[in-house]
Amino acid sequence: MDFTFTEEQQAAVEAARAVFSDVAPDRTPSPALAPGTVAEDIDRQLWHELARTDLLGLTLSPEHGGAGLDPIALCLVLRESAKVLARVPLLESCAVATAVERYGERTLAAELLPRAGRGELILTVGANGRSGHDPAELAVSARSYGEGDGSGESDGADGETGGPSGGSGWVLDGVQSAVPWAQVADWIAVPAHTAGGRPVLALVPRTRDGVTLADQVSTNGERLAEVRLEAVRVEPRELIDAAGCWDWLRSLLTTGTCALALGLGERVLAMTAEYTGRREQFGFPVATFQAVAVQAADRYIDLRAMEATLWQAAWRISTTAGGPLPAAGDVAVAKIWASDGVRRVVQTAQHLHGGFGADTDYPLHRYHAWAKQIELSLGPAAAHEEALGDLLAAHPLG
Repeated sequence: MDFTFTEEQQAAVEAARAVFSDVAPDRTPSPALAPGTVAEDIDRQLWHELARTDLLGLTLSPEHGGAGLDPIALCLVLRESAKVLARVPLLESCAVATAVERYGERTLAAELLPRAGRGELILTVGANGRSGHDPAELAVSARSYGEGDGSGESDGADGETGGPSGGSGWVLDGVQSAVPWAQVADWIAVPAHTAGGRPVLALVPRTRDGVTLADQVSTNGERLAEVRLEAVRVEPRELIDAAGCWDWLRSLLTTGTCALALGLGERVLAMTAEYTGRREQFGFPVATFQAVAVQAADRYIDLRAMEATLWQAAWRISTTAGGPLPAAGDVAVAKIWASDGVRRVVQTAQHLHGGFGADTDYPLHRYHAWAKQIELSLGPAAAHEEALGDLLAAHPLG
């Protein structure tokens, strides 16, 4: 496989490295010591720098002030962001903006995307459903204004009342949990299902009547929210019912999460190599001991497998290229490797650092907390193994 990156993609990496070079992983209190969240807001200084260098509009078209690059470029930037534990909703905001441009109405895209690219708007998405175990779209129902209220609106083609084709708005009811930075986001993308079981994606302003937020705290001390929607009305243009929209957005979110896992794992292995190279026992660096070298080599192999499967998944969702399985199969494989791989990398790092790895004055424990959060985000390895099994059963190979 040839995963050679284009000049534009490499330029995005260089710009990202320049921005993230000034970010310190220990800029906030340790999640091991903070009683709640480590901070009430995102890293605004970093967010403004990302906007200034046009990295927030990386995947948007020039029509909306973006660079017109693909999800592979976004994953390259996410990989760099994870190395410094960047506390910004870069993945969520860029993924939602890309989905709106790809599937949403032009008026909605024209309203949101230029401002999102300039960092004036923050977008996030509820992708975990009510519990994190069931499909997120099943946690929220979407019905038209007239459904069940005797308004007499005509049924749509799929037997549902109203909807965008009928000119009426929609009403949302349900709960999305563990929504990243919903408290500071301007718009929240909410997957939902219609009465006919069709998945849709609604863009809801955080301040819309009927939207309430309850604080939640992630494993790494970041601020999440339970977003409860009670008879929340959305305009027709704010609901995207294009076929495949939510599936594509979820695949992009999952692939981006794999990029975060890879970047974090690479940084942790580099920290481990540096530490074991200078830590001496019996007059020799511990890195020269066979048992240490073999464990580090195994983790290097994990990272290379994570990298290969990541770029395969990113390439599939960036193009219309076919394969023996749908693109969801490549995404599942990437997430399986990312979830298991990043866990093994940080566990080995903790072991090779000894007690020093648990010192809250040393950043390794922060990476361990972030790794656990990434491992479980959008489903652990076991959940994606089950999804991959279903795909293999539906698309036999050979």
